[in-house]
Amino acid sequence: MPAITTLRESNLPGLDLVHRGKVRDVYALDSEQLLIVATDRLSAFDVVLPDPIPGKGEILTQLSNFWFGKTRHLMPNHLLDTPVDAVLPAGLDPAPYRHRSVVAKRLRSLPVEAIVRGYVAGSGWKDYQASGTISGIALPAGLRQAERLPEPIFTPSTKARVGDHDENIAFDAMVEIIGGELAERVREATLAIYRFAAAHAAARGILIADTKLEFGVDADGALFVIDEMLTPDSSRLWPADQYRVGESPPSFDKQFVRDWLETQHWDKRPPGPRLPEAVIAGTAARYAEALERLTGPATNA
Repeated sequence: MPAITTLRESNLPGLDLVHRGKVRDVYALDSEQLLIVATDRLSAFDVVLPDPIPGKGEILTQLSNFWFGKTRHLMPNHLLDTPVDAVLPAGLDPAPYRHRSVVAKRLRSLPVEAIVRGYVAGSGWKDYQASGTISGIALPAGLRQAERLPEPIFTPSTKARVGDHDENIAFDAMVEIIGGELAERVREATLAIYRFAAAHAAARGILIADTKLEFGVDADGALFVIDEMLTPDSSRLWPADQYRVGESPPSFDKQFVRDWLETQHWDKRPPGPRLPEAVIAGTAARYAEALERLTGPATNA
């Protein structure tokens, strides 16, 4: 593990900043390549919080790259082999960027988020309590919080701008947005990646309750998985040995931050509250443990 760096916002003179998202800053290198920098910003309830989590962007990048490599046989991804140092502005210290950045294909990002759920949790649990469904999918009666679903389900959402909230949508609504053939391809790829990753994680004592993937297409319509993959930012990761049906399990993801935020008098609108040092340190430790366990050898295969 390299020395931990902290970067809340990138600054790369001479490069064209095309997007500053909740976590990632994206620069255009040319018409076919992007430089994507994962900062240490943390968003919760779709609000970017004022305090960064040291080393978080490096962990997200390392874990995403691990999963991109592991799932290449299921779906091509946006990564290119160009070294980050080769595209950074001349004279810039590469150390803060080297382990948190990737050079990627420039693709057309699909305007939906691909979410797969293997357990009833989060907004899915709230939807199920209210209607017995998640994203229009009818589920068996009597499910309890955090219970494993009979089969993983695909529950897409809108892709919100920074400061706005994602909204769960039915598959039919996704079809209206991107077309039926492409929607089917995204659903099939998302479920295949989840099943593969869930088995890998389970052998290392981690349950992937749900995860969010993003996809893009090239000029020929070829589909690629992009952005990040199966990280603590985009997934609920539960320690298997502490999992109990009927209660919200502890997690390696940012649920630790969400739980603290729920104790605050905050309307979930910007600006978010400052995080105590204990919450910052606890979040960093959970992300680091997720990286170590997921990329390490199987422990209970």
